[in-house]
Amino acid sequence: MATPLNGADRATALLGLPDWEETPGRDAVTKTFHFRDFVEAFAFMTQVAMTAEKMNHHPEWTNIYNQVWVTLSSHDAGGLTERDIRLAHAIEEAARGRGMHARQ
Repeated sequence: MATPLNGADRATALLGLPDWEETPGRDAVTKTFHFRDFVEAFAFMTQVAMTAEKMNHHPEWTNIYNQVWVTLSSHDAGGLTERDIRLAHAIEEAARGRGMHARQ
């Protein structure tokens, strides 16, 4: 089982993830992605879903039209782990590869 990230390890891991924020009241991180339209948002989610399935680590997310809210936490470990950081980097790569941007 994975171990939650704490202290310096957590801070270092989050440095490479711009605009990911700590989720209030949870040991998790969240980011909001904005796209041109629903098709772009759904294409992004599809790409991330394939990656998440390969990693056997799945995000919590919500989609409304051109926005996707993503929250990452390892429920079996009770908090943010290295698996979440790896998935967050893969999500960032998917967003960059599609020329998409994120806003908080």
